[in-house]
Amino acid sequence: MEVDLNNVELLATVDRQVELATRLLQTIADDYSPATLANSLGVEDMVLTDLIVRKKLPIEIFSLDTGRLPVETYDLMQRLKRHYGLTLKFYFPRNDLVESFVREHGINGFYESVELRKACCHARKVEPLKRALGGKKAWITGMRAEQSETRAELPLQMFDAGNNLEKFNPLTGWTEAEVWAYIKTRDVPYNRLHDKGYPSIGCAPCTRAVAPGEHVRSGRWWWEDPTGKECGLHVIPVKSA
Repeated sequence: MEVDLNNVELLATVDRQVELATRLLQTIADDYSPATLANSLGVEDMVLTDLIVRKKLPIEIFSLDTGRLPVETYDLMQRLKRHYGLTLKFYFPRNDLVESFVREHGINGFYESVELRKACCHARKVEPLKRALGGKKAWITGMRAEQSETRAELPLQMFDAGNNLEKFNPLTGWTEAEVWAYIKTRDVPYNRLHDKGYPSIGCAPCTRAVAPGEHVRSGRWWWEDPTGKECGLHVIPVKSA
């Protein structure tokens, strides 16, 4: 995304957002240890990674390697090591669950129905996430409220009953322009797929570039109804009427 780095108002807003996010991350480190950041190698998670590393906060950073990530995502993993001296902690799917899915439904069976797509996500993402969050008191994500209809009411902090811990979304109130202004002004490494029209990045078979004007999440599971496009990692509470 192109941003005007001469926009004084935007840069001032980013500085305020950074102050608030940093304060929250410090509180998490102080009061909710052990805490962990789930880094999916998208641009928002790179903002949080940069904040944590710059402030030397005792917050673990991990990533889920589903086995079907784009090559650009793997390239970024290696660049993180060179840029920050940071080696991510990786969690991989259980081979028996993936093998069972592929035997029964085929390597790309997830295209056939929402149920099968969610089953694939469960084997490759949800189950490894459960292991990654085991024993943790707080889980930090890079989700933003404006990313999709399913995230419109995304709170700053919530209790994740499924994983029995506090879940924090420090960037929920950030705009896409603010995220990119941070990345550009701090020289933060990011996934090169963003430069190719991919605002949201997941597994290679389930992610495509989007056209100008399309919603930022329209490239994820593009064959499905946009009101239900989540992989199962994030259960967003719905406000009652």
